[in-house]
This record gives sequence, structure tokens and C-alpha cells, in this order.
Amino acid sequence: MEDSSKSIIKVTLAAAFAIVVFVLLGLGSCSAYNGIRVWNAETSGKAVLAEAESSRQVAVREAKAKLESAKFLADAEVARAEGVAKANDIIMKRLGGPEGYLRYLQIQAYTDQKAALIYVPTENGLPITEASRLQRSAPAATE
Repeated sequence: MEDSSKSIIKVTLAAAFAIVVFVLLGLGSCSAYNGIRVWNAETSGKAVLAEAESSRQVAVREAKAKLESAKFLADAEVARAEGVAKANDIIMKRLGGPEGYLRYLQIQAYTDQKAALIYVPTENGLPITEASRLQRSAPAATE
């Protein structure tokens, strides 16, 4: 009986030890799982923060590029306007002042149009009429 009571005690102690080990392993794995979950959340938060910072830097660089492009476009427009102004000034001086230049622009506008008949203003700014041309081509009514 002594052998059987010793073996019952051994089995009970082994079972109790197994239960304690099982409970400790369960608690340890829960703690490890929570630690991993916290680490994963930290890493995920850092990744989101890094992505937001990167997006902000990209937006800032795009805005700087747009600003630089706008400055260059404005400089190009100013240079073009200065060139046009100089060219207009040269043409105006060679054509005898503003009046000659305006007449030149008027003739340029006429050449751009596809018109069959163009009236050119005279010294007073009035067009030359074609009354004499129409009278020559009309049949004589009084004979």
C-alpha cells in the first residue's frame, strides 16, 4: 500500500506540476502576445508617421517647383513683352512716328483678312470712295 500511495502522490505532484507549468506557459504566452501587439502598434504608428512626413515633404517640393516654374514663366513673359516693345518702338520710329505705325498695323490687319475690297484711309482718315469706278462701269442712261 505504501507503494500505491507513493505512486498516487507522485502522479498527483506530476499532474499539479503539469498544471502549474501549463498555466505559467499560458500566462507567459498571453504576456508575449500583448507585448508583440504593442510593438506592432508602435511600429505601425511609426510607419504612418513616416508616410505622413514623406507626403508633406513631397507636397512642399511640388509647391516649390510650381513657384519656381511660375517665376520663370513670369520672367519669360516680361522678356517677351520687352522685346515686343522694343520692336514696336523701332518700327514706329522708322515709319515716321505713331501715325505711320498705326497705318502699318492697319495694313497688316488687312493682309491677314481675305477681303476682295479694302478701303485705305487718306490723309483725313476718310476712305477713298469708288464712285468713279462705279460710274465708268454703269451704262449711259442719257442718249
